[in-house]
Amino acid sequence: MTRNIIRRVRRSVAILTAVSLLGLTSACSTGPTNQPENGNVEIRFSWWGNTTRAELTNKAIKAFEAENPNITVKPEFGDIGGYFDKLATQMAANDAPDVITMGGAYPAEYANRGALLDLSKVSGTLDLSGIDEGALQNGQVQGKQYGISTGANALAVVVNPAVFQAAGVSLPDDSSWTWEDFARVAAEVTAKSPRGTFGTATVLSHDSLDAFARQRGESLYTEDGQLGLGQETVQEYFDYSLNLSGSGAAPSASETVEKLDASTEQTLMGMGKAAMMLTWSNSLTALSKAAGTELKLFKLPGETPTPGIWLQSSQFYTISARSKHAEAAARLVNFLVNHEEAAKTIQSDRGVPSNARMRSAIQELLTPQGKAEAAYIDEIGKLKFAPTFIGPTGSTAVAEITARINTEVLFKRLTPEKAAEQWISESKAAIGK
Repeated sequence: MTRNIIRRVRRSVAILTAVSLLGLTSACSTGPTNQPENGNVEIRFSWWGNTTRAELTNKAIKAFEAENPNITVKPEFGDIGGYFDKLATQMAANDAPDVITMGGAYPAEYANRGALLDLSKVSGTLDLSGIDEGALQNGQVQGKQYGISTGANALAVVVNPAVFQAAGVSLPDDSSWTWEDFARVAAEVTAKSPRGTFGTATVLSHDSLDAFARQRGESLYTEDGQLGLGQETVQEYFDYSLNLSGSGAAPSASETVEKLDASTEQTLMGMGKAAMMLTWSNSLTALSKAAGTELKLFKLPGETPTPGIWLQSSQFYTISARSKHAEAAARLVNFLVNHEEAAKTIQSDRGVPSNARMRSAIQELLTPQGKAEAAYIDEIGKLKFAPTFIGPTGSTAVAEITARINTEVLFKRLTPEKAAEQWISESKAAIGK
């Protein structure tokens, strides 16, 4: 337990230290080069994910290199648990990859520190005309384009019907279920399953808090970068998280912490030992493969009368502001988001493509799980939900604050009430508001 908490705290410190150093080192950098490349060049491309993603991405890289024989791409990838630690260290050492995959609030965090390239500087190479407008906006910081969406994604509940059937519990109705329904059904599945199998694979995540707030007419952040939710909502979140664990609907505190950085294959859902898991929709294919059975996507509980769901770019391709081969890096990004061969290789692994032409190109190639992911995104896209505002500088630390304080609640070292007070105080300090 302690080791995981320390690792997460170190990650926050490393990131904040690195981005602070950027202001000191950027003036010394000679800056990117976006002139046409003459001769052979090597660029580095970083991402996180499981072995399946690595296989697909490396296959796409080979196709890119075949079309661009003067560019060699060196892949750098690993599990999400250590990805941003490594990136922070590379940034601080002025040794960042040329093309960097990011997610969540990280593009804003690094762009605001001058670490990412304004993509208008490579507009002659990187064609954004086919990208959905909403997806483009997701990658903008203060009106400038720093990231290109790899595809659309949304929160969902991944469901394993086989676990429900083995427990003799009926599948819930996701068109009207509440959070109380979710907790009740999860506890029932645990009670009727073999020891080690649970109704829900995890307690709540930082993204769950965002959904909680939106369902209550609030938001994690406001348009001007303030916290947009009240202490009462945060306390309800911690109360619910504690009740899931305490009732047996979710694993115990120690089991939960042990799984915080688990690979897809090592999650309870991936091992076939969970009936439900709150996660991102593009996890369905990988989780189904790991579990060896057909999984389904259900809507979040509590979505009526006010939806808490939103469409989010699952990841972003960004380019280092200090890349010496920005034009070559832009060629790679352009290939990944605009080339049918790349789309047909990667398919929906990084979310449903944000380019309509690429969506059409892969439709018939998608697995049943891939089609389910695409159908879920189409369904969510028809809803009228509140706008989403990218987190301000410092917001990456807020996700770590949520995980750390939630752990304290699960181990009963903090009451939900005190945890909510601490979360508000630390989060405001993190974003400087």
